[in-house]
Amino acid sequence: MSNKFAINTIKHPSIWEGMFRLSFMLFLLSFSVSLSAQNADKIYKEAKALYDAKDYTQAVPKLKAAAEKGHKKAQYRLGRCYEKGRGVSKDEAAAFQWYAKSAAQDYAKGQYALGNCYKEGIGTAKDHKKAVEYFIKAAQNDNADAQYQLGKCYLKGKGVAADAKKAASWLKKAVSNEKDGKDIIANIRKKVADGDDDAKTIMKLAGVKP
Repeated sequence: MSNKFAINTIKHPSIWEGMFRLSFMLFLLSFSVSLSAQNADKIYKEAKALYDAKDYTQAVPKLKAAAEKGHKKAQYRLGRCYEKGRGVSKDEAAAFQWYAKSAAQDYAKGQYALGNCYKEGIGTAKDHKKAVEYFIKAAQNDNADAQYQLGKCYLKGKGVAADAKKAASWLKKAVSNEKDGKDIIANIRKKVADGDDDAKTIMKLAGVKP
């Protein structure tokens, strides 16, 4: 078979030409995708620096440019800008759409934000089951806020059957989260100090000391 193929290609050089053109086109496509991703990363870093400096008006165009190139972190942060009205007119529907794009790329912050949209009715109708669905995804990606909210959902039976053991498990993961656990603990303690009875129950289940 290999000899026959070699003979055919010699007789018909167009076969080689076609294979070469296809390989070259695939190379160009791969190079273009790689270059686009690098450009999106560069634009996002510039946008984030402006965002962190609270220069939202300058940050938004860059965030949008990176987001439109498929940058999941830019999509999430652009969603925040639309939700909060930072550097752009407040638009909860647009916020929901950008969070959804970010969440679709398995970005934990995007998944948590989308879950919160369903929980609070931001840019969409309230849907506690959908909220839990995205809180679970974000929690499994080690997002402390999602772990905390998921624990509360299991405690209250919102969007999922009430389950004290699962509530305690997720709340403990939230407070022990390496990145944001301390902030979760501080939030719980503040609510307890303000007289929030639910927070007292959460503190006990999470094993947080007063």
